[in-house]
Amino acid sequence: MRLGINLGYWGAGMDGDNLAVAQEADRLGYDVCWAAEAYGSDAPTVLSWVAAQTESIDVGSAILQIPARQPAMTAMTAATLDSLSGGRFRLGLGVSGPQVSEGWYGVKFDKPLARTREYVEIVRRAMSRERLSYEGEHWTLPLPGGPGKPLKLTVHPEREHIPLYIAAIGPKNLEQTGEIADGALLIFPSAEHLEDTAIRHLRAGREKAGLTMEGFDVCPTVPLALGDDINALADIFRPYTALYVGGMGSRKQNFYNQLACRMGYEKEAAEIQDKYLSGDKEGAAAAVPHELIDSTTLLGSVERIADRMRAYAAAGVTTLTLAPAGFTLDERLAALRAGTDALERAGLVS
Repeated sequence: MRLGINLGYWGAGMDGDNLAVAQEADRLGYDVCWAAEAYGSDAPTVLSWVAAQTESIDVGSAILQIPARQPAMTAMTAATLDSLSGGRFRLGLGVSGPQVSEGWYGVKFDKPLARTREYVEIVRRAMSRERLSYEGEHWTLPLPGGPGKPLKLTVHPEREHIPLYIAAIGPKNLEQTGEIADGALLIFPSAEHLEDTAIRHLRAGREKAGLTMEGFDVCPTVPLALGDDINALADIFRPYTALYVGGMGSRKQNFYNQLACRMGYEKEAAEIQDKYLSGDKEGAAAAVPHELIDSTTLLGSVERIADRMRAYAAAGVTTLTLAPAGFTLDERLAALRAGTDALERAGLVS
């Protein structure tokens, strides 16, 4: 099992330290450094900055939002980043959510599966440097009846095939991801529930495409906190979990809330959402079950973290992306080093 690092969103208050974290992950042999975007910082700018100041670690978008860019623009960005980084870019895509898609980008959040499938087809076609033409439900290239003509990407990516990941949560999205992508970006992964909540759906998609799980990258992001008091460490992540389960999306369209329900927390997920949407964020955080946090994070000593890593590997995770917690840079770097120590103790170093 490989390790990755997730820098999250730029502008979250740790910007001055993030480059040092990425550089230490590079030194320690981490496989990939991911950066996110929502409606603040954009991922490509951050990734180009990190790639320019690291040596061997891959840089990946987790995610580039599909409603934010035309697919040909995404192909241009991917090809450029791959060339500038010396073949170290990984393209992660996702549809975002209804509030961001419609509120920030002005793009209707409809038929996300069909939109994703067409988007991936166009991106891959463009990156292959064939002349781009496409007829679909959501995109037609070139536009009919006008001056447009099929064009070919002028940039040569470093590699013929840039790894393409999709952020997926729901069963149908996971199945399609297994069918059309090279990897899946997962969130709130519980090793004990991973087969039912994700792996079986990914496997079904792979089988639909005539493929196996061999070579497919199962890549969940897992927060990590180092220390002795498990309850206190779990409390660090209460606001984070409450935000996603309670407030990330509307009452009817919250994919993280639905995931918590599939993990057996229907009653708790409803309470968290009720309190969060009513403005009681502290109450929502208090309502998050300790077991939900503990099963979807890496908490405690290096030995305890190593045990959890073995469980993730056994569940089918191939790249475990860490989000190391800490109030200072030294604490975040210590958590980062604990990740490599735990992987070694778990006997999972490839």
